[in-house]
Amino acid sequence: MFYRKNMGSRESWARVIGGALIVACSLTQIGLTLLGLVLAISGVLTALTGLIGFCPACAMAGRKPIEGPR
Repeated sequence: MFYRKNMGSRESWARVIGGALIVACSLTQIGLTLLGLVLAISGVLTALTGLIGFCPACAMAGRKPIEGPR
C-alpha cells in the first residue's frame, strides 16, 4: 500500500456509519437537488475514508490515531 492507516478501528467504524447516515438523510430529506447530491457525495467520501482507514486531511495535519484501552 502507498499509505499508512492513520485511524483507529473505532473511528473507522464511526466514519462508515456516519457517512451512510449522511447519504441516507440527504437523499431522503433533501432529495435529488444540488445540495442533496453534494451532501450525499460528502457522505460517500466520509464512508470511504473509514473503509480504507486513511484520512488525507488527518495525514496533512500530522494527526496520529488514538486507540482506546485494550
